[in-house]
Amino acid sequence: MNDRYGAMFARLRARGEGTFGAFVMLGDPDVETCGAILDALVEGGADMLEVGIPFSDPVADGPTIQAAAERALRLGVTPTDCFRLLAAFRSRHPHVPVGVLTYANLVLARGRDAFYRAAAEAGVDSVLVADVPAFESAPFARAAEAQGVAPVLVAAPNTPPATLKRVAALGRGYTYCVARAGVTGAGTELRLDHGALFAGLAAAAAPPPVLGFGISTPAHVRAALDAGAAGVISGSAIVAIVARDAAPIPAVRAFAAAMKSATLPRSG
Repeated sequence: MNDRYGAMFARLRARGEGTFGAFVMLGDPDVETCGAILDALVEGGADMLEVGIPFSDPVADGPTIQAAAERALRLGVTPTDCFRLLAAFRSRHPHVPVGVLTYANLVLARGRDAFYRAAAEAGVDSVLVADVPAFESAPFARAAEAQGVAPVLVAAPNTPPATLKRVAALGRGYTYCVARAGVTGAGTELRLDHGALFAGLAAAAAPPPVLGFGISTPAHVRAALDAGAAGVISGSAIVAIVARDAAPIPAVRAFAAAMKSATLPRSG
């Protein structure tokens, strides 16, 4: 398994930085522009990428990301198109970790082994199957690891201790920690009470905790890192830029730069 996540976390930890991860929906607003958006996020400072494959029923996603999936589906974007897009990205950016957030139907429609094989061939580092709970995740995790892909699992402040141990045992790469109840979306407030969650994950030797859901401002990034997260993933705020801006590349790059700056060590 290519340990781009481990190398990234070690590098940033040595510099006293947190991790900034950026999410986009593949194929939105079109395949070619999406490839340029991925590049712009890295140019702006994103340390890792998480990407969605367009799906008709993305139950973990809020309206902004659902609308992006619908736009891509209307264009006819398929999982095969997405893997081609990621393979092209990987050829340009050999060291940036890339994770796919997807749903069980898309994995099973292709076949578990075939899906993870295609992901690995495209240079994908991890797959998070958002609608598969931890107690049903073992077959997905085994299939992922067999292809050298890290299975990423989800944890929340209300996750029971026994489930946290399972998340730690099966998860690789990083642990996706939910910042709030509900679905993804950009918000104005971030109320964190994650100390016990992060302590439980650390005690179980889980992969580093990365906080998602509602991370949309540099202040959110600082709050997440101060709470003990190794990093953050921001999605809806980026997808919203893509939706509203006719020329989103500069705006996406600038957003990534502002968010990444909040992960740097404070001076003074």
